Amino acid sequence: MRVLAVVPARGGSVGVPLKNLEKVGGVPLVARAVDACLRAELVDEVVVSTDDDRIAEVAEAAGARVVRRPAELSGSTASSESAVLHALSELPSEISGGISGGVSGGVSGGVSGEAPEIVVLVQCTSAFLDPRDLDAAVAKVLDGEADSVFSGTATYEFVWTGAGHGVNHDPAVRPRRQDREPHYRETGAFYVMRTEGLRERGHRFFGRVAVQPVPARHAVEIDTPEDLEIARALAPFVDEPLPIDVDAVVTDFDGVHTDDRAFVDSDGREMVAVSRSDGMGIALLRRAGVKVLVLSTERNPVVAARAAKLGVPVVQGLGAKDVALREWLAAEGLAPERVAYVGNDVNDLSCMAIVGWPVAVPDAHPRVRAAARVVLSAPGGAGAVRELSDRVLAARPATALETVAPAPVAAPRHLGQPRPVRIGRSLVGPGQPVYVIGEIGINHNGDVDIARKLIDVAADAGCQAVKFQKRTPEICVPLEQRDQIRQTPWGQMTYMEYKIRTEFGADEYAHIAKYCEERGVDWFASPWDVPSVEFLEDMDVVAHKVASASVTDHELLRALAATRKPVILSTGMSTIEEIDAAVEILGTERLVMMHATSTYPLPPEEANLRMITTLGQRYGVPVGYSGHERGLQISLAAVTLGAVTVERHITLDRAMWGSDHAASLEPTGLEHLVRDIRIIETALGDGVKRVYPGEEAPRARLRRATA
Repeated sequence: MRVLAVVPARGGSVGVPLKNLEKVGGVPLVARAVDACLRAELVDEVVVSTDDDRIAEVAEAAGARVVRRPAELSGSTASSESAVLHALSELPSEISGGISGGVSGGVSGGVSGEAPEIVVLVQCTSAFLDPRDLDAAVAKVLDGEADSVFSGTATYEFVWTGAGHGVNHDPAVRPRRQDREPHYRETGAFYVMRTEGLRERGHRFFGRVAVQPVPARHAVEIDTPEDLEIARALAPFVDEPLPIDVDAVVTDFDGVHTDDRAFVDSDGREMVAVSRSDGMGIALLRRAGVKVLVLSTERNPVVAARAAKLGVPVVQGLGAKDVALREWLAAEGLAPERVAYVGNDVNDLSCMAIVGWPVAVPDAHPRVRAAARVVLSAPGGAGAVRELSDRVLAARPATALETVAPAPVAAPRHLGQPRPVRIGRSLVGPGQPVYVIGEIGINHNGDVDIARKLIDVAADAGCQAVKFQKRTPEICVPLEQRDQIRQTPWGQMTYMEYKIRTEFGADEYAHIAKYCEERGVDWFASPWDVPSVEFLEDMDVVAHKVASASVTDHELLRALAATRKPVILSTGMSTIEEIDAAVEILGTERLVMMHATSTYPLPPEEANLRMITTLGQRYGVPVGYSGHERGLQISLAAVTLGAVTVERHITLDRAMWGSDHAASLEPTGLEHLVRDIRIIETALGDGVKRVYPGEEAPRARLRRATA
C-alpha cells in the first residue's frame, strides 16, 4: 500500500453536536468523506479514526476501516495530526512500518500490504470533496514535486487587520485583479504528506509545501449550524449527478408527477398536467426490470388513471404512507437501502427515512430537501421522474439497457451511448429534451437593456440557456487592427476603442446573471482568452463554450479544463486532427461537442449534418449543432439526426448595427424553432413498434388476415 487516507471523526463537537453524522445531500458527512476517498484512484485504503459507536457504524457501512481513538486523543484540544499518527500506530506493523507511540484502541478489520508511503488527512467538515482533487494532490507528492500538499482556493481579496493595516497588500497601491497573482486560502479539506516526514515533524507542513487549487464552490467548511445550512443548500448544485443504483423506484404523485396544481371544472372534476417524458422514463425503468410504485395520501381517480396509463401499481387513500411502503417492500422482497423514494412535502418524510435513496424535487418543502440524498433539477410535472429514471438506468448493466433502447443498426456507437452532461438546470444528452441556446454573443452592442430584451426573447421562446462572448480586448485585438478607424453608432473611433466600448464587465454580467435567474434560463459565455476564463469563473457560470476560432488555442483549453466545469466545444473551421488535440486536453467526462460550419450565412451545401453522427461515434460524447444559416430547416434536420443541443444567434432585428445580426434569428423565428424542435422530439418516439390507440379502429375495420 502506497497511499493511506485517514479521516478523523470524533463524536464531540462544540459548534454542531455529532457534526460528522449530520447529513448533506442526504448522506452523513463522514460517509461523504469516505466515499470521496474510495473514488480517488490513487488512494489505496481509507481509515476512519473515531471514539463514537454511531460514527464507526456509518463509516464501516460506507466502506472504511475503523480505528478506535482513545479518550485522551478525542478532546477538542487534540490535533488532527495526533489522530493520524495514532491511526498509523494501530495498523498492523507491516502497514505502519513500525510506527510507535500510539495508544492502543483497536482496529476493526485487518489491513494487509506494505507500509504507506503517503498519508492523506481528510476532514469530514468539508462536504464537497472532489476525488480528482485528491488524486492531483497525491500525484504531486508521488512525483516528487512536494512533500506536503494542502487544499486551497484562489483569492484576490484584499485582507486587512482589525487595526486597519493591509496584510497582503499596500493600501496605497491597488493593482487590478489581472495584474496580481492569486493568494490561496487554506480550505481545511485535505492534506497530503509523506508519512516519514509526518513521523519526524509531527506536523502536516514540512519540506516543500505546495497547494492543490480547488474550486471556491468546494471550499465550504462546516463549523456552525449556519455553515451546515449553507452546505445543504449548495449540495443540489455542487454534487455531481452520479448514477443511482437501486432495484425499485417509489414516488409520491402530487408535486412529483404533477406540478402540485389541479384544474377544477364547474362540476368539480379535477384535471392535472403531467409530463410525457415521465411516462417514457417509467416505461424504460419497467423494461429494465426496475420495480415502480406510486403512493398517494389522497384518493383520486386522476391518480388511478395515470398509474393505469403508466402500467404501475398505485396505493391511495393512505393514512400512513410509511406503513404501506414497508408492506410493499416486504411483499416484493426488496432491501430498503436499494430503493429510491421521490417526494415533495412533509408527509413524504417518513418514507424517505426508510429507503437508501431519498429524493426530492427542486421546489420541495425545505425539510424534504434537507432530508434528500438527491435533489433533482427538473420540477414535478416537468420531467422530474424522467430525470430520476435516467440516473437509475445509468447504473444498470449494459445488457439490461440493450433491451430498452437498442442503438440503430445504421449508426453503431464506437464508445457506447454517451452519458448526459449536466449544464445548469438541465441534463444534455441522448434521451433528454434538446438543449436550445440563444446565442446573444455580441448582439447586445454593449447595452445591458438590449441584453435584457434578448434574454426575454430566449426565455419567452422556451430556450434553456443564453450565451455571450467574453474577451480581454488588450489580448484579443491584433496589433495591426487596434488603430483602424471604425464608423459606429457612437461616432468615429478606433477598433480598439470600439471593442472596449462593447465589452461587458463585472457589473453588467452580475446584472445579467441576476436577470437570467429571474427568467429561469442558464447563462454562460465563450471566453476568448485566459483572463476571460478567470473572469467567468468569478461569475460562477454553469459551463464554458469554446468558440470554433479557439479550437487550437491550447492555453485557453487547458485553463478551461482546469475549471472542471462542463465545456461545449464548437468544431467549425477545424480539421479532425485539430479536434482530436482539443479533446485530448479537455477530456470527455464533461464535454458536449457542437458540429458547426463557420460560414456566415451558411449555405446548405456546406452544412454536412452527418458530422453529428461522425463526432458521436469518434468521441463518445453528446453532440449538438451550432447553426449560422438563414431559416430553420437545417437546424431542425440536425435534431432528427440526433443533435442534443441547438445553438442559434438571436437578435431583436436583423437590420441592427453589428457584424452578427444579419445571420441571427429574430424573436418570431426563434419561437418557431423551439416549437418545431419540441414537435420533432415528440414525433421521433422511442423506436419500439407498437399499435397506437388511434390505429385500433382502422385496424378493426380494414385489416384482413389470411393464412
